[in-house]
Amino acid sequence: MRNIVILISGSGSNMAAIVRAAEQGRWSERLSVRVAAVLSNRADAQGLDFAKAHGISTAVLDHKAFASREEFDAALMAEIDRYEADLLVLAGFMRILTPGFVAHYAGRLLNIHPSLLPAFPGLNTHQRALDAGCRFAGATVHQVTAELDHGEILTQAVVPVLVHDTADTLAARVLTQEHLIYPQAVAQFLAQSPTRVKRG
Repeated sequence: MRNIVILISGSGSNMAAIVRAAEQGRWSERLSVRVAAVLSNRADAQGLDFAKAHGISTAVLDHKAFASREEFDAALMAEIDRYEADLLVLAGFMRILTPGFVAHYAGRLLNIHPSLLPAFPGLNTHQRALDAGCRFAGATVHQVTAELDHGEILTQAVVPVLVHDTADTLAARVLTQEHLIYPQAVAQFLAQSPTRVKRG
């Protein structure tokens, strides 16, 4: 059994898409996978309710309760490692991770970003795409490295930018594609990665 741990900060819609894909058997029969836990830095993250309703372990670590980013990440790593995660998935987790955290999960840490990387890393991607006059926008699933939004690209989805688009309408259209490509990328990544040796 391959364990996925998902980190969220809000509604967790991409997390929900991954959970549903795992539950509905849309992944290869040879790929035995479960979402072992959903963790958040916010107690009011709506996605926690979805996870609980689906019988998934949840936990909250409030980053404001820690004196430094490093202390928070150390506590988060300890919680994640309880589940022996084969893959750690960021799904709207609104924290910049420390280099030590990224190094600890190197090769098994994925993120989805709402732009066609390498274009528009960081925040406000949809408005920036509109301001730049882009004809196309989209989303990118990538491996996470210490450099923000610069890891190896695994897959992308492209959507047209329409004449009357606002940042909100473009974001909504991109999000529908995120819900399709993220579960697919997770399944493909796990199918191609070796099984980790569990601590006994």
